Amino acid sequence: MLRELTVENLGVIARAGLEFGPGLTVITGETGAGKTMLLSALGLVVGGRADTALVRQGEPRARVTGLFTVVPDGAAAAAAAAAGALVEDGELIVVRTVAPGSGSRAALGGAAVPLGTLGAVVGPLVAVHGQADQWRLKSGAEQRDWVDAYAGPAQRAALDAYDQAFAQVTDLRQALERLDQAGREAAWEADALARGVKEIRQVAPQVGEETDLPAAIDRLAAAEDLRQAAEAALAALAGDDDLLVPGAVGAADAAGRALRQGAAHDPALAPLAERATELAYLAGDLAAEIGQYRAALDADPGQMEALQARRAQVNQLLRKYGATAAEVLAWADQAEARLEELDASPERRERLAQELAAAEAALAAAARTLTKGRATAAAALAAAVARELTGLGMAGAQFEVALVPLAAPGPHGAETVEFRFTAHREAGLRPLAKGASGGELSRVMLALEVALADHAPGAASGPAGGPDAPTLVFDEVDQGVGGKAARRVAERLARLAGSAQVVVVTHLAQVAAFGDTHLVVAKEGATTAVGRVAGVERRREIARMLSGAEDSAQALAHAQELLDQAAATAGAEG
Repeated sequence: MLRELTVENLGVIARAGLEFGPGLTVITGETGAGKTMLLSALGLVVGGRADTALVRQGEPRARVTGLFTVVPDGAAAAAAAAAGALVEDGELIVVRTVAPGSGSRAALGGAAVPLGTLGAVVGPLVAVHGQADQWRLKSGAEQRDWVDAYAGPAQRAALDAYDQAFAQVTDLRQALERLDQAGREAAWEADALARGVKEIRQVAPQVGEETDLPAAIDRLAAAEDLRQAAEAALAALAGDDDLLVPGAVGAADAAGRALRQGAAHDPALAPLAERATELAYLAGDLAAEIGQYRAALDADPGQMEALQARRAQVNQLLRKYGATAAEVLAWADQAEARLEELDASPERRERLAQELAAAEAALAAAARTLTKGRATAAAALAAAVARELTGLGMAGAQFEVALVPLAAPGPHGAETVEFRFTAHREAGLRPLAKGASGGELSRVMLALEVALADHAPGAASGPAGGPDAPTLVFDEVDQGVGGKAARRVAERLARLAGSAQVVVVTHLAQVAAFGDTHLVVAKEGATTAVGRVAGVERRREIARMLSGAEDSAQALAHAQELLDQAAATAGAEG
């Protein structure tokens, strides 16, 4: 409940303190006195957008302070505590400041908070029904919430069951999609790995081949030079019999024979003879190996082509799978191991599909229960609102709550909810957002609030009902209303105030007479003051609203008559 609102330097208001009581609070005053500024102040307290142009001229900042009473263990107190706010004895203090050039700041229970947090915590404590807020009633989500609130506790349980079923179906669908996506990705990966392994196994690279092949190719490219070198070496070692050129082998052998002969006269030459003989053997072996090398150079004329083709194959693998043949072979081993891992289990997908089918069946059942509750509530709510609209002087109005089926169950059920309205029977029903004027929307909202309060006391403002049911603020609900209809509007506001705190900005004396608390906004020079009136002062204000002459004896008598009638009506209802 809103208990106090203090406004400083906002528009025409230098400073004003408002005290709100339970029941119905009426705010009256001359046109242009600043009643709208009070609604702007209330909007700031609940987290609305700040317009720095509203700061009173010549002042550094505007400041609005609100004091709310909340249920100590209720949702609002819990949300405030979670935001770091202090809630003492069920009282929550909200401060909003607005300064040109530095924007606005908010404090909740002594803690600075972002505007989003302020709106989330305090916004549900006040429901403003005015032209600036009528977009809420035009919202399909808001209309759906009204129907569900009217349906009562059983519908709340059905909503919870549906939410759980929808969440389970969503989770299972996502899990199945992830599994299918993983299967597709696994197939793509497995295909790539299999191609790579096949390519590597077909080439079968050898460790070190990436360096051995270039060396072999270089050697073959220099084959002619190598052949000439080998032949020269052979000639040097073996000699040339045709040219009678001795070679190293023959020379070493001749040296050995000569030394052995000399050793017969000098034993010291014997070791030298052995070494010369050994040298002849070594030179002979070397000549034989060079001869074999020379012969190999001419063994396969196509070897160069084969080596180059092999090098191309190995290089292709190196570009794809590793810097060396060893790394390429290691990649193939790892790929074969990964291929075994990617062998997905079809049993898992089948199990998920079965779970999804069961969850979808449960969701369909939950949707049917939800739809049944909405259908019953929609018919009853439409009838109740239609009765209230007739009582509010809109005898020709028609109101309908339509359920529009969806192609498939969505996050909030299997249908959307649409309020349809016409102010005149000869005109066809249209969606409320398109078929009602501002004043008509205000009275439709009042009719909805009264219908819900009568149907489920304590759940006023349906979508936001509960222990911390919001303060209901009506602006322009009496627009275009007079005579008997004005009294009916007043009676319904008073009746609604029996189950919720109601604040109404009004121009109608009939409505003002029903107020439990009466606040008057009045201009005092260049500023505006707000004060509570009672007794004679209240009678004078109602007389002013009736005739513009607060001192007229006839107007004062009429004002007293209205007050007496309101008191009698309240007493009869009580």
